Amino acid sequence: MVCTVTNMFSLKLYIVPCIIQYLVRCSDIMNTQFKKGVLELCVLVLLDRKDCYGYEMVDEISKNISISEGTIYPLLKRLKKEGFLNSYLKESQDGPPRKYYKLTGLGREKKEQLVAEWRKFSVGVNNLLCCEIIDNLGDFKDE
Repeated sequence: MVCTVTNMFSLKLYIVPCIIQYLVRCSDIMNTQFKKGVLELCVLVLLDRKDCYGYEMVDEISKNISISEGTIYPLLKRLKKEGFLNSYLKESQDGPPRKYYKLTGLGREKKEQLVAEWRKFSVGVNNLLCCEIIDNLGDFKDE
């Protein structure tokens, strides 16, 4: 059986929980460079949904990927310098004004580009994982 996205979809009930379990076990030991590469995409996706301040982004991303607060601020500075973000101050009920970040038109284009690249990349990885899981079960062989 050739392992394709279609086959993976039909095995979704088994494979998706296995992949999630694998990712949960590996989330704390993931390569730092891999996280840094994915972090840019995550920030742009969040800012496409709504304007956010730095800690808010860290909090939201940390629900899915283990990151430290210090990793996001250099990225925000670079994205702003490259014209993907703007920033503004907004009063806070909890203390001093917060610096909010807003996606620019150029940032939205960059996000779309990165999302397209991620989808291609993740389909390839998922196809490989699908075949590995099937081979390990011994039920199917990739021909």
